[in-house]
Amino acid sequence: MLTVPAFPGQTISAGNKDANNVLAIQQRLNAVGCGPVAEDGVFGPETLAAVELFQVRSTDSFGTPLTVDGKIGPMTWAALFGIEIPARVATSAPELPSGALANAAQEIGVREEPLGSNRGPRVDQYLRAVGLDPTRGSFPWCAAFVYFCFNQASITLGVRNPLVRTAGVVDHWNEAGSRGFHRLSLDECQTEPSLVQPGMIFIITTRGGQGHTGLVEEVRGMALTTIEGNTNLGGSREGIGVFRRTTRRVSDISPGFIDYGQLP
Repeated sequence: MLTVPAFPGQTISAGNKDANNVLAIQQRLNAVGCGPVAEDGVFGPETLAAVELFQVRSTDSFGTPLTVDGKIGPMTWAALFGIEIPARVATSAPELPSGALANAAQEIGVREEPLGSNRGPRVDQYLRAVGLDPTRGSFPWCAAFVYFCFNQASITLGVRNPLVRTAGVVDHWNEAGSRGFHRLSLDECQTEPSLVQPGMIFIITTRGGQGHTGLVEEVRGMALTTIEGNTNLGGSREGIGVFRRTTRRVSDISPGFIDYGQLP
């Protein structure tokens, strides 16, 4: 009887030297009809092809087709072995990020007034928290929302708010790096998904120097639950409020995450 090992925390791919886990993968690939592959603990071309075949045929625990990349990350591992991925939730976050998440959850349901205006009584408070006067222009406010949530938590805890005080997503990423805050790149998070933790801030940049940001509330394998301002459930650019979203994946987050649970 095959003993199912726990996901090792790091993605397993061609050339991996972890013979025990590779052997377990090969045995399972044969058992589910994606072989035959030699059960020798060597992740070579034959095993790679079998993994890709399994990924083509399978979905993750959310019913989303697996990424066909020949790599055994947490979602493919769970699908292959038929196991549930335990969630990393907000209660495991350090004190300040945990407080920021609690504040963010209380803001869910806030909407712009009128919709599409980047204004409203509460939205104006987010913008003023980063030093912007909402009466003097129309400002995207996703980064201001994140700052506001951390600032409220820092006041409650009686500690200094370490966040970069800005409404600019790209500015936040760059300035956090120059100040020595812990940043995690997309590449390292895809290789080692367990690095991504509740309470981190995700940063997505787009062409033209634009971007979007929010807080990671829960991590389940490569799937994220996030709380975001200036967004909507449909995911279009026309953000209208604060929402909890369950559609993002670690692979969507580029350039990466900022961890304010580890201070420089």
